Amino acid sequence: MKILDLVRDNIKDLQPYSSARDEYKDATSKEMIFLDANENPFENGVNRYPDPQQNNLKDLLSEIKNIDKKNILLGNGSDEVLDLIFRVFCEPNKDNIITLPPTYGMYSVLANINAVENKKVLLNKDFQPRVSQILDSADKNSKILFLCSPNNPTGNSFTVNAVEELLIKFKGIVVLDEAYIDFSDKKSWLERLEEFPNLIIIQTLSKAFGLAGVRLGVCYASKEIINVLNKIKPPYNVNELTQQRAIVRLQKTDEIYNEVGQLVSERKRLKKELESCVGYIEEVFPSDGNFLLLKVDDATKRYNQLIEYGVVIRNRTTQPLCENCLRISVGICEENQKLLRALKAIQ
Repeated sequence: MKILDLVRDNIKDLQPYSSARDEYKDATSKEMIFLDANENPFENGVNRYPDPQQNNLKDLLSEIKNIDKKNILLGNGSDEVLDLIFRVFCEPNKDNIITLPPTYGMYSVLANINAVENKKVLLNKDFQPRVSQILDSADKNSKILFLCSPNNPTGNSFTVNAVEELLIKFKGIVVLDEAYIDFSDKKSWLERLEEFPNLIIIQTLSKAFGLAGVRLGVCYASKEIINVLNKIKPPYNVNELTQQRAIVRLQKTDEIYNEVGQLVSERKRLKKELESCVGYIEEVFPSDGNFLLLKVDDATKRYNQLIEYGVVIRNRTTQPLCENCLRISVGICEENQKLLRALKAIQ
């Protein structure tokens, strides 16, 4: 597969914007006087433009994930990264993508924003991809297939065989969204990134790393794909405060792994409690994320009752295959205890 054949013609010919920090890269030098970027010269910690390539942050991610920094692109949240992927590969009013509901809703929103058709192929009853139907629905204009694994809102991971077959047989880009991978005992597909030139892996610092407020999404892909994405990303898309905060957090891996361990333990405990003590809960689905999907007798009723008890969860009953389902994020022990008390109290 030739990746450049999938790229829009106008993107191939695009000359990217060259910022001041692209032209002179050693912006950390204390001996230079910087009069090139029309910045405010009065030092306050953020008066200078940030590194447009976030090199120090990428160095840390490269070490933690054991992947070359040239295979990394950072964005203002994963949603910006996803939007960049649309704009590189999908011609508006011509191309299409394939999504597998129930799944993350922004894929559909971004398709609409970019005037790209969204072909939806529902997951099967076990929330797994229906591989043959996916491949049959694809045509010459099917540019991107979105796989969310562990999947939101169902919580399960897709089987290795299904993902592998789709990577081999789908004639476009496969975006594998691993936002919740740190809560799973399954291996990340990062280990196999070099095997599949059409694979893009999306991760985030919002979940396991606890940085939802700073908005930092991570894209891992071949150097060829990263180079094209870099052509169209805004020059300073990740601000200085986000870079600084992320660097501090990534230096605390022991703390991060400890928090993840606590959440996984609480997830298992919460699942066991929910299955054993609340009669109107019909099923608690297995989860590799930091949340649980559960089927109840009346999702809207139970959602409103929990609000009255001061507990906010997510009502997913309107999503395909999720009728009367609620999604519950795993909190700290005290929060989960309050949730359990509320669930037991409502009738």
